[in-house]
Amino acid sequence: MSDQIKKKIEQLCKELEHHNHQYYALSDPVISDKEYDDLLKRLIDFEKKFPQYFSENSPTQRVGVKMESLGQNVTHSAKMYSLDNTYSIDELYDWKGRIEKNCPDEIIQYAVELKIDGVSASLRYRDGQFVLGATRGDGTRGEDITANLRTIRFVPLQVIPDKVDKAPRNFEVRVEVYMTKPDFEKLNEGRKKKEDPLFANARNATSGSVKLLDSTITAKRRLSCFVHSRGIFEDKLKVESQWDFLNLMKNCGFCVNPYSRLCKNFNEVISYCKKFEEKRNEIPYEVDGVVIKVDSFKQQENLGATLKSPRWAVAYKFPAHQATTRIKDIVVQVGRTGVLTPVAELEPVECAGVTISRATLHNFDEIERLGVQKGDRILLERAGDVIPKIIKVVDSLKKEKRTPFSVPKKCPECKGAVVRESDIEVAYRCVNPSCPKQAERRFIHFASRNAMDIEGLGESVVKELLEKKLVQSFSDIYTLEKNDLLTLNLFKEKKADNLFGAIEKSKKQSLSRLLFALGIEHIGEKAAYVLADNFFNMDNICNAKLDDFISIDEIGGVMARSLQDFLKQRSTKSLLSKLKSCGVNMMQPKEKKKGNALSGQKFVLTGELKSWTRSEAISIIKRLGGNVVGSVSKNTTFVLAGENPGSKYQKALELGIPILNETKFKERINA
Repeated sequence: MSDQIKKKIEQLCKELEHHNHQYYALSDPVISDKEYDDLLKRLIDFEKKFPQYFSENSPTQRVGVKMESLGQNVTHSAKMYSLDNTYSIDELYDWKGRIEKNCPDEIIQYAVELKIDGVSASLRYRDGQFVLGATRGDGTRGEDITANLRTIRFVPLQVIPDKVDKAPRNFEVRVEVYMTKPDFEKLNEGRKKKEDPLFANARNATSGSVKLLDSTITAKRRLSCFVHSRGIFEDKLKVESQWDFLNLMKNCGFCVNPYSRLCKNFNEVISYCKKFEEKRNEIPYEVDGVVIKVDSFKQQENLGATLKSPRWAVAYKFPAHQATTRIKDIVVQVGRTGVLTPVAELEPVECAGVTISRATLHNFDEIERLGVQKGDRILLERAGDVIPKIIKVVDSLKKEKRTPFSVPKKCPECKGAVVRESDIEVAYRCVNPSCPKQAERRFIHFASRNAMDIEGLGESVVKELLEKKLVQSFSDIYTLEKNDLLTLNLFKEKKADNLFGAIEKSKKQSLSRLLFALGIEHIGEKAAYVLADNFFNMDNICNAKLDDFISIDEIGGVMARSLQDFLKQRSTKSLLSKLKSCGVNMMQPKEKKKGNALSGQKFVLTGELKSWTRSEAISIIKRLGGNVVGSVSKNTTFVLAGENPGSKYQKALELGIPILNETKFKERINA
């Protein structure tokens, strides 16, 4: 009897998922809504009577559950890259040129898909069952939102049973979660009746919905999703291209954007972009561009990726939306390095579904170039549908009513001196090292997602901690006590515990994140990664000389001198010592070596590489047991030469050192 009940429940689950697929993925329902609801009710009754046969992936779970908190951060099985953007057909042709240059004499096809303005997520399956869903996060780690994603009818809870033999069993895919225009309008209508705040646009509504603690609410938001990219496939399947992948996913029960196309040549890509640029408003969800991918996975692998973006894919963004409004005022903000930035406060205006009330003017030279002043009517553009930018003045006030804007001589925050350090530099700075606003910005940067990622240590918290003198140095974050936080207006027990958890977690961040978090002038995220990847620990960096930094090709003279100046300060040495004593990690995790094919070999890199960034090539050599040195000598094994090589190339010729181009290097590492 028990086996019969179990089989009946399994059969009902399969039947309901089949009807979900017919309705949502294929838009071809074969039963009425009433019949579907009757089947669902039968399953609910069975699960209540026989809870021992309940499955987390039961269709009954699509109604949602209430949670105490979102799940822990999870690591993606493969990095979720962001895409580089292009904003014109000419830029698209430039991208095509780079692709063809790196795939000479090869036939290249392109898979093209609409770029939906939604929220990226990853879906992980084990034995054909949906087991984990996560946000993109920083590309490496995201938040566990499995319960919310289970409520989305477009997400298969299991691979279609009759496709199991041909489908992958263990895999991770990327999807774009979105809300249709009619569903978004319906959501806002309901919120308006309840006098709840309205969502600015469908993307914001989607982003908020996938992170709700009550997934029963998520279930009512009618979210949709399309699968668009692969993550990891543990099964050996003969899927050799993006187009094959999309068709496989369609057969497995996933929704694939119906406007996706395989283009045999680049002329077809351009035609597709132009066609949907004109038709974007006819599509029932927000579309802000087209994603173009080299179709062949083998060619994708050869083209590689930078630290943030794949070289084999690009987004063509539709022309930005524009609007006109008036400048109410021009205010000056102070950044963490003391740089003063003018910001225009605007009469609020709706542009591409977002209400804009502020726009950066970047620097004081830009104010002069635009000829913009308080009271002017300006043309505003959301470049790439994201960043508000002032394009030009369309209507100036009469001369007698204009208020000329001048660079402040004193810092608007601390009244300290403001200087322009050279005629060449655009920036004006507050030179007061005790400026409270600079300290505030430095702490916010230190805790930011791409730095130490201390969730909960935002602007308002930092401001109050500084005002009460509970922190003065970054190391003070790690000596805070619970009672300190409970004295602040913003904290109660649970919030204090959450922040302490995030602080403790941040101690394990990599050396590259710590270097970036320290806010060293001219050392951005990429430079921090390159330094950490070359020196491995903080002691090595502190003991290095200026020439050691300059010998790294991606670290220029300005960066090297800025880093050296920072490290030799007594306050820096004290800070690093305190951070170390608090248990903050000072090491860069070494990437697992794939073998020793290059063991004992010394490489020198010169010229511009197309297949990898400089840091990626260095990482490959080190993973295979080789070393990278800064100068050519008789002990050098190989010189890896890209385009426009420099003096190292000539010296290698003089000494008779073997020179590898990128093709020969690929052959060597693939062997």
